[in-house]
Amino acid sequence: MGSFSIWHWLIVLVIVLLLFGANKIPRLMGDMAKGVKAFKKGLNEDDDAPAAPSAPAADAQRIDSQAAAKPADKDPAKH
Repeated sequence: MGSFSIWHWLIVLVIVLLLFGANKIPRLMGDMAKGVKAFKKGLNEDDDAPAAPSAPAADAQRIDSQAAAKPADKDPAKH
């Protein structure tokens, strides 16, 4: 009684076919496959997105380090 037999699965399959119809199930599975593909594409786009901004960030860091290397010209009259 603890596990399902083949007869239990056949009864469940018949009930599902009666509820959803034979034509709607392939359409639902196709929609699910499109959703999975869109999800995977979104994950791949997220992995690619951080790689592009890293180059300008490196340039900004180099400019900041060059500015820090120059001595500051302090004019006591301006303060």
